[in-house]
Amino acid sequence: MEYEIIKDGKFEYLEVGEGETLMLCHGLFGALSNFTDLIEKFRHTHKVVVPILPLFDLDILHTTVSGLEKHVAAFIEYKNYTHIHLLGNSLGGHVALVYILKHPERVKSLILTGSSGLFENAMGDSYPRRGDYEYIKNKTAQTFYDPAVATPALVDEVFEITKNRLKVIKILSLAKSAIRHNLAEDLHQIQQPTLLIWGKNDIVTPPFVAEEFKKLIPNSQLDFIDKCGHAPMMEVPAEFNIILEKFLGSLPK
Repeated sequence: MEYEIIKDGKFEYLEVGEGETLMLCHGLFGALSNFTDLIEKFRHTHKVVVPILPLFDLDILHTTVSGLEKHVAAFIEYKNYTHIHLLGNSLGGHVALVYILKHPERVKSLILTGSSGLFENAMGDSYPRRGDYEYIKNKTAQTFYDPAVATPALVDEVFEITKNRLKVIKILSLAKSAIRHNLAEDLHQIQQPTLLIWGKNDIVTPPFVAEEFKKLIPNSQLDFIDKCGHAPMMEVPAEFNIILEKFLGSLPK
């Protein structure tokens, strides 16, 4: 299903459905396409919101995890969302973590999947290698347990981004910022119910990362999904949605 992106001043976002706010924070590559099944499922029970992160629009000094978090904070303030169920994948999980630590009063629950913030295998200093389609295709496929999930359309999307020199510089800036911005000493402050949904075959943020998040976030639960990589909501959406629905249903109204 095609969804309309709303453009409102400096913000671009999707907002569909009614109910408590379920906000989705995307990672470095892709946005709405990463959450298609999740949006379609939960728009019937929640107000599903996806802010489009300005990955390539901030100046290089602010192209950081903190810079993205400030954008999300300004957006939430502008829209006056409260009681948010905040979900983040990969870099988006990192942004969600920084936000909840700064603005805990606005967040009702936290959901992380393949999140950075503790440890991630960097793509390597050579990544993304501009103009090498096969290289980009292989790197994109490594995100998933099943390489077939890296469809030609998805690979083309990533390849287009990596053809732009300035975008490549900003991707590397964000990746290095995520590695530097380690949250291990702060996670004990998170008191909200937290759900960790992790692919057992994630090689970007391996399973031990999920175990560490579980240990450091007090009120957290961890669900592993077998034969699944770094983006469970894309690779095994039905199983992901069942776990998320059960968690959201268990929370006090």
